[in-house]
Amino acid sequence: MSATLTKTGFTQDAFDAFMSTRNEPAWLSDLRRDSWSRFTEMAMPSSRDEEWMRTDIRLFKLDKYSLAADAVEVSLPQALLATGVELGGRGVSIDSRSVESQLSEKWSSRGVLFGSLDTMLVEHGDLLRPYLERHLVSPSYDKIAALNAACWSGGNLLFVPKGVRVDEPLHSLSVMSDGGTDLGKTLVVLEEGAEATLLSETASSEPDGGGLHCGSIELIVERGARLRYVNLQNWGSGVWHFAHQMAHVGANANLQWTIGALGSRLAKVNQHVALIGQDAEAQVNGVMFTQGKQHLCYNTYQHHQAEYCQSDLLYKAALQDQSRTVWRGMIKVDEGAQRTNAYQRNDNLMLSTTARADSIPGLEIEADDVRCTHGSTSGRVDDHQLFYAMTRGYTRKEAVRMIVSGFFQQVFDRITIESVREALGEAIGRRVRDIEE
Repeated sequence: MSATLTKTGFTQDAFDAFMSTRNEPAWLSDLRRDSWSRFTEMAMPSSRDEEWMRTDIRLFKLDKYSLAADAVEVSLPQALLATGVELGGRGVSIDSRSVESQLSEKWSSRGVLFGSLDTMLVEHGDLLRPYLERHLVSPSYDKIAALNAACWSGGNLLFVPKGVRVDEPLHSLSVMSDGGTDLGKTLVVLEEGAEATLLSETASSEPDGGGLHCGSIELIVERGARLRYVNLQNWGSGVWHFAHQMAHVGANANLQWTIGALGSRLAKVNQHVALIGQDAEAQVNGVMFTQGKQHLCYNTYQHHQAEYCQSDLLYKAALQDQSRTVWRGMIKVDEGAQRTNAYQRNDNLMLSTTARADSIPGLEIEADDVRCTHGSTSGRVDDHQLFYAMTRGYTRKEAVRMIVSGFFQQVFDRITIESVREALGEAIGRRVRDIEE
């Protein structure tokens, strides 16, 4: 059965109607109403704001989208990250509504929770309340963050109890109908000594579909825990994608966070990793491929708050046509975070003379015993490489694909899951066209 979306915008009446449908603890309703008040008081970001100076959203109209939308039935797109992988659990949502949630008895019997955050909060509210009340993504940050904090729905939860090591990947797929709205929230909590791998991806029901995603991701990796988190953004070419993403990494804990950014019309994402315990480690990997008039803006923030921590960030982007990427990276080292070892790098491969890549690395260091470095490169495909490949029998298009694949190989080599490496490589390869002369 299909239904028609009701376009009423993000109004007080729409919010009240939304709240009347929620079956939630009172404390969560109070958090939502407080965030809604912030949302109504804040103005939309604009080019006057420093982090938005290079991202023009004047064509974006928030009132075109709505909280009040009936459920729709769509054909599920292929889940790229789940191909050829034996999963321990799977969740699917459409327009922020959970439609499927599965978790192997092997893990549910050991206290692992995985599925719709809506459902889990009703069943395990007392357990999850302290983590939601941390507000890793602050509702006060901007209007986008406040909207998600007030109106998130569907959402994904992964909770792994102390000492449990989940050795099978878990997978979540968030689908958006054409013209739909997705306000999903992902919450991952690994208690002390736990371990897990979560493969999370987004996709549209139509390759050129439109819509609005206003999401958040909160990753809590407690002492001695290990999380591998892969997040593939593969929305349709008409989607406006806004997201705040943050991780807290505790003492002796390890986070490997890999993002793939392939879809959307415009994306503005803040990705923040805070190393809050001694000897915490974080590796952040980014793969971006743009085409047409896509605009992808990713702000990354590596925040060292404790001693002897390490962070390593590598973002690579390849750009076709008139597309544009903006990467703003910051390493922040607090005064007490001595013996920090931090690195960030952004490389851009220009496949068109009309594409543009803005790369803005930065350091803010308050400690005096640290090692912090950064780098950035941008350039076109080497004509000699192209000529050499073609003399070995490759067509020009095959040669370009091979060179692009080699450009991303440094990131792919960091990914420990073979199926994820292959899925990202194949998704990019299908998009590569010839290089403009």
